[in-house]
Amino acid sequence: MKYSPGEKLFDWINIILLALLTLLFLLPFLSVVSTSLISGKEYALRGLFILYPQKPVITAYELLLGQGSLVWTSLAVSVGRVTIGTGLNLLLTFPLAYVLSKRNLYGRVPITMFIFFTMLFSGGLIPNFVLVEKLYLLNSFWSMILPPLINPWWLLIMRNFMLAIPDELEEAAVIDGANPLTVLLRVYLPLSMPVIATVGLWYAVMHWNSWFDAAIYLNTPSKFPMQLVLRGILEFGTGQYGDASGLAEMTELIDPPPAESLKAAMIVVTTAPILMIYPFIQRYFVKGIMLGSIKG
Repeated sequence: MKYSPGEKLFDWINIILLALLTLLFLLPFLSVVSTSLISGKEYALRGLFILYPQKPVITAYELLLGQGSLVWTSLAVSVGRVTIGTGLNLLLTFPLAYVLSKRNLYGRVPITMFIFFTMLFSGGLIPNFVLVEKLYLLNSFWSMILPPLINPWWLLIMRNFMLAIPDELEEAAVIDGANPLTVLLRVYLPLSMPVIATVGLWYAVMHWNSWFDAAIYLNTPSKFPMQLVLRGILEFGTGQYGDASGLAEMTELIDPPPAESLKAAMIVVTTAPILMIYPFIQRYFVKGIMLGSIKG
């Protein structure tokens, strides 16, 4: 296909603008990574905004990850929370969304309105704490998993996605002898992979970033998730957030890293796992799911 000079000029302008926009998005991330690799002397000479360190050092990472087993234990807790929590979230959200997408379900509208009502009103912090206590979940790993099992807004998004799937697909499967469970697993599950991947990513990010529920329900440092431990280390505190006294070694170093370098290293450590997971599910966000499903 031959392009006119005007079309070629338009394409080049688009490429240049998109390249500049990509650079604007990458600059903050590069600045954070570079800041995490600077020494105290370089920070004093060059200031905070640094795109490349002259003499990269990993002192901040050594201080952050070398405080004994607490940070690594918290990493295991966070990974377990994301894995188990996201799996249970999707295990309950997907079937419930499928049921609510059935137009012939008796009481479908009242059930949907009841779920929507929970988005507008909640019991509050104290009733939630009392509930967790009465369920004997205090200071338990499951106190971070069971309360947020289903997000009502993401449930409704998944339900609306399934409403767009033609009923003819289910009818054809039923004619071929499929039972409801087979229809759910063989018809709706493959077609719903884009929304499952999207909602699953939301659940995973929610679990990975959460720290407030752990601060309320947990009191044993070995059970803390990574975000809570890192928050305590950021404040150079002990006690509630676990023993971060090892950071006192900073005062014994000849060239201790600045506090901003330590903060930047923490940002890198906490965001790297999500950044590594996203490329594996990114293709589901743009995939066309209904192409070729119905012909004629």
